[in-house]
Amino acid sequence: MTTRGMLTLVLAGVLMLGPAPVWAQEEPEVLEALVQSYDLLEAGKLPEAKRLYQEILQKHPDHPLALNNLAYIQVKEGDLAGARATLERALSRAAGYRLKVNQVCAVDGICLAFRPGGPAYGDQDLEPLVRLNLSLVQERLRQGR
Repeated sequence: MTTRGMLTLVLAGVLMLGPAPVWAQEEPEVLEALVQSYDLLEAGKLPEAKRLYQEILQKHPDHPLALNNLAYIQVKEGDLAGARATLERALSRAAGYRLKVNQVCAVDGICLAFRPGGPAYGDQDLEPLVRLNLSLVQERLRQGR
C-alpha cells in the first residue's frame, strides 16, 4: 500500500472516533484567520499563511489548530524537528478542540493541515489528528529523511 493510501486509511479511521469535551466557541476573527491561512496553504503561499498562524499564536499561544497547521509549513520547509516540537505543543491542547474538517491537505505524505468547516463546531476531535501527524513526523525523523 502506498504512503498516501495508508495515510487516507488512517485518517478515515481517526475521523470515526467518538466525541470528546468541547472547547469554547472560536472568536469569529480567529476562525476567519484559520480559514484564510488554510486557503493560503492550499494556494502555496506559505509565508503569508505562516504569518497568519503566528499572529493567531501571539494572541492564543496554545491554539491547537494553528499549531498543527504551522507544523505543516515547517514540514514543507524541511524543519522536521521544529514540526515535531510544534505538534507536541499542539497535542497538549488538542483534546476537546472540536472542528468540522472541511478540507485536508498533506505534505510529503507525513503531515496533514485542516481547514475548519465553518463557524459551528463539528464532530471531530483534533487530538487524534495531531497525534497522527506527530507519529508520522517522528517516523520520518527516525528514518533520517
